[in-house]
Amino acid sequence: MADSAEYVPPKVWTWNKANGGRFANINRPIAGPTHDKDLPVGRHPLQLYSLGTPNGVKVTIMLEELLALGHKGAEYDAWLIRIGDGDQFGSGFVAINPNSKIPALLDRSGPKPIRVFESGAILTYLAEKFGAFLPTEPAARAECFSWLFWQMGSAPYLGGGFGHFYAYAPIKIEYAIDRFAMEVKRQLDVLNRRLAESPYLAGNDYTIADMAVFPWYGGLVKGWLYGGAEFLSVQEYEHVQRWADKILARPTVQRGRMVNRVQGEPSSQLHERHDAGDFETKTQDKIAPAG
Repeated sequence: MADSAEYVPPKVWTWNKANGGRFANINRPIAGPTHDKDLPVGRHPLQLYSLGTPNGVKVTIMLEELLALGHKGAEYDAWLIRIGDGDQFGSGFVAINPNSKIPALLDRSGPKPIRVFESGAILTYLAEKFGAFLPTEPAARAECFSWLFWQMGSAPYLGGGFGHFYAYAPIKIEYAIDRFAMEVKRQLDVLNRRLAESPYLAGNDYTIADMAVFPWYGGLVKGWLYGGAEFLSVQEYEHVQRWADKILARPTVQRGRMVNRVQGEPSSQLHERHDAGDFETKTQDKIAPAG
């Protein structure tokens, strides 16, 4: 691989499989399935196919919040999609999400299953379906959607930008790391200023905007993402820290963070979730091996 200072883009770009870094085995410039594989289907109305990444955690938090409010129709089966193994390119998964990204949701509660993909779309779909965590008053609703879409547009700079070049890229490129570190700190400042004037992003109430932003930026300031907390001096964002601690204290959030998780302490992982009792019983096929 040429040094970035010497690199001159070719007239026509071609795919070099060796240049993909940590995720080279699953990155490719075309869409569609790579193999035939049906998805499992459980007994509950909602079937979630996901992984415990920040985008996946958004949805499991939302589902646990809905169940805590007594919405029995929000019962769900959470199936593990191992993106490192390419499960997202199976024919069954691609049929639900043609973009081959987690999470993907199938709502089987009606006469015809409804697919929903993209985490922000899933949060909005569930909020509207159950009438929860989405304000009805116009100004608050607009504020909620504004922060939800802020997250959808901003997080790629944190994940695919800073996270990739700081933690995963095969070579360290000073310009790329500086560029995305600067942008992520600007985003943290945006959040910090908002949370200095409001307990939650959309106002006084906890909403899907908080559920969307917390796994990414809450995770960043709590030191869970990319090992970049010290590098980015995240302790200086005191209002983001306060907000993250408040959300993390919710039992629903603690449960949501466990679902489809495959990293960390085995006791923090629940590979599949099919019943509320799974959090207590944790049968061996649903958690990581202890050894």
